[in-house]
Amino acid sequence: MNDQSTICINDRLSIPVSELQFRFSTSSGPGGQHVNKSETRVTLLFDVANSPSLTETQREQVMQRLASRIDSSGVLQISSQASRSQHQNRETAVARFQQLLAEALKPRRQRRKTRPGRAAVEQRLGEKRKRSDRKRERGRDWLKGE
Repeated sequence: MNDQSTICINDRLSIPVSELQFRFSTSSGPGGQHVNKSETRVTLLFDVANSPSLTETQREQVMQRLASRIDSSGVLQISSQASRSQHQNRETAVARFQQLLAEALKPRRQRRKTRPGRAAVEQRLGEKRKRSDRKRERGRDWLKGE
C-alpha cells in the first residue's frame, strides 16, 4: 500500500482507502509474551455489496468469483498474521486484496468448441477395441474351465 489515499487495482479501478476497514486482534503461533499482548493480526474488511467504487458488472463479477471469501452481508474479509508487525501485516493484507480483486476482475477467455483430431479418435477407438477383446477373452477362459 502506498501512502496515498487510493489503492490501484487495475487501469480502470482504484479504491479509496476510506472504503477499507481494518480490525486488529491477537495473533496465534509462536512469539512468547509478545504474541499474547500485541494485536498484530490484521483483518481487512471491504464491503463489496455497497461499494460506490465498483460498477454493477464489477460487483457481480467480484461477488461471483470471490464468493467463498465474502460473507452473507457482502463483506470481503482478508486476514494476515504472517509477521509480528501490525504494520507489515496490514501491508500484506492490502497487497493480497489488490491481487484478489485484480484476478477477479480479469476478463475470462471464452472457450472455443473444438473437435478431437482423427488420430485421437482412432486411438480412443483402438483402446476400446483392445479392452473389449480382453474382456471377451476373459469370459471364454472362464467357460472353458467348467
